[in-house]
Amino acid sequence: MSADLKLGVNVGYWQREPEDQTDTVLAAERLGYDSVFTAEAYGSDAFTPLTWYAARTSRIKLGTAVVQMSARTPAATAMHALTLDALSGGRVILGLGASGPQVVEGWYGQPFPKPLARTREYLDIVRQVWRREEPVTSAGPHYPLPLPGGAGLGKPLKSIVHPVRPEIPVYLGAEGPKNVALAAGATQGWLPLFVDPEQIEPVFGASLAGRPDGFEIAATVTTIVTDDLASALEFAKVPLAFYIGGMGARERNFHLDLIGRLGYAEQAARVQELFLDGRRQEAIKAVPDELADSISLLGPIGRIKERMGLWRDSPVTTLLIAGVKDEPTLRAIKEVVDG
Repeated sequence: MSADLKLGVNVGYWQREPEDQTDTVLAAERLGYDSVFTAEAYGSDAFTPLTWYAARTSRIKLGTAVVQMSARTPAATAMHALTLDALSGGRVILGLGASGPQVVEGWYGQPFPKPLARTREYLDIVRQVWRREEPVTSAGPHYPLPLPGGAGLGKPLKSIVHPVRPEIPVYLGAEGPKNVALAAGATQGWLPLFVDPEQIEPVFGASLAGRPDGFEIAATVTTIVTDDLASALEFAKVPLAFYIGGMGARERNFHLDLIGRLGYAEQAARVQELFLDGRRQEAIKAVPDELADSISLLGPIGRIKERMGLWRDSPVTTLLIAGVKDEPTLRAIKEVVDG
């Protein structure tokens, strides 16, 4: 159980058109929200909007949920993070994720196999960069430094910049049991997606058993405050159908696997089948109401207040509110959490 449940906002990534959510971020900061997180898929990146918001704020923490590792070398990600951390006065939380083979190999042109080993190497290199204890080296095999072969002139280097913080917090976006265990054992936090607060212990308890004191669990939660619960459920089903059906291959989809572990394997398989057959509206309708409701905060503010107890009783430390943009609704949610 979390002693004090913190609030953040996840403004996600752009879809179709650029979207500046400065007003939302400024409102969140005024209201005392703890953090703002950005994301990336295969369009807008995570760091640029976060820098935009950093320049307009002074207190709110700045997180990525998540930076896709295959998009950048470990050194490049470390440089992004240490630069923004310096400019923002030490407010960065680096959320990393391996993504999936469809994006890694189809978009970035990088190999996907052995994501756990790649993540460990990645973490080691970014931390070497920030600590500046000695020139950065890595034995590989995924990110060898210096690069073997090539011109034969590479040499270990040390950042010419002294980071504001040699230990920038790293959270890991993870869904599989082994990846969640890696987050608990090697980072400062876990960024779960599509998580039912009542099932965190049954599904992930063994993976989280080794987490240290102060370990953060920052869960993104679709939030819709409305008197029309049926419409809210339909809206909450849209990203579920997209991730179950489209964010992964038919043969391998980690989001599909996660929904299966939550107890909806048969229904998730049907959603994927419909989505990949081009029957997207049917796929959305096939998402179970109880699944969409369990991982979201939907309905009138009184119902959200009632369901907030489930999150308070879970190991989650921060709720990243997704989908809310206006200050009055952000305030109402804050008042519910503050009691």
